Amino acid sequence: MSPKRDVVVVGAGVIGLASAWRIAQRGLSVAVLDRGEPGCGATRVSAGMLAPVTESEFEDEPLLEARLAASAAWPRFAAELAEASGLDCGYRRNGCLAVALDADELADVRRHHDFRLELGLAAEWLLPSACRQLEPALSTATAGGSFTRDDGEVDPRALVAALVASLERSGVEILRTEVTSLDHALAHGRTVVAATGAWAAWLPDDARPPVRPVKGQIVRLRGPAGDPVVERTIRTPEVYVVPRASGEVVVGATVEERGFDTTVTAGAVHELLREAYRAVPELAELEFAEASAGLRPGTPDNTPVVGRSTVDGLVVAMGHYRNGILLAPTTADLVAELVTEKAAVA
Repeated sequence: MSPKRDVVVVGAGVIGLASAWRIAQRGLSVAVLDRGEPGCGATRVSAGMLAPVTESEFEDEPLLEARLAASAAWPRFAAELAEASGLDCGYRRNGCLAVALDADELADVRRHHDFRLELGLAAEWLLPSACRQLEPALSTATAGGSFTRDDGEVDPRALVAALVASLERSGVEILRTEVTSLDHALAHGRTVVAATGAWAAWLPDDARPPVRPVKGQIVRLRGPAGDPVVERTIRTPEVYVVPRASGEVVVGATVEERGFDTTVTAGAVHELLREAYRAVPELAELEFAEASAGLRPGTPDNTPVVGRSTVDGLVVAMGHYRNGILLAPTTADLVAELVTEKAAVA
């Protein structure tokens, strides 16, 4: 490697790449280290939903403010990234429609809708006819739904490509190397940013955040770009369907406590496709493109661990669970601020 950098970011997922970009914008020299290709972990498998309203859950209110702030930051972040990279990351605020397909699901969807209203969030209750008017491909069994027009999506793979291009233009090296210890990383940079998702074994015991892998399996289908089956993200209590402008449709996702297992199973693929077909029957006509599994970085309370460590020279940005893509803009800003303040003190 070239001479010691101001900062080494370990981990080339969306959190690591976005943080490196923001740090470089502040005039510090940066390198990114990862044992694989950029975005090859949880980021590549992610559906890219930006849905803090639709995904608000009971007893999850403490995280809601951070998710809403991140969602509000996305338009500027996407525009700035497009200008810096010359690439489109696929960001769009196309809304999310949570639908029910039977009486039991209707009670669940309505309960979540009313909960959003209690929190002061914007959501519109739609009768079955209104749901199908908004999305004609929905099943005739649709019993009602909750529409959150401010939710959106981004294409994580396009996002990685844009971040990599921006980093290259900023002079940031992305090096394929496995970091085995904090000392290993500190040999290449005065400050280390740990952004390795669910992988924390390389950190010392007193600096290791309580992250664990939570397996998620997902399916990708391929359809015509000019004639999408659905325009908006469709969500049921069992599955979500995320359309891309490219014609790709992402169907996900399982939540499994299986350690570091990334096996794609027939049962999971079958269940995902069955539930997606229940909601949008026309999906059965699309080409099967891919099935994959990734590892979300979970924490005991699902709250990300972002901040300075008790170990000198280490900033941690891990544990984003199901919100890594959503929280990337605000986490990157916070990491850049923490690193810059440390550099100023040093």
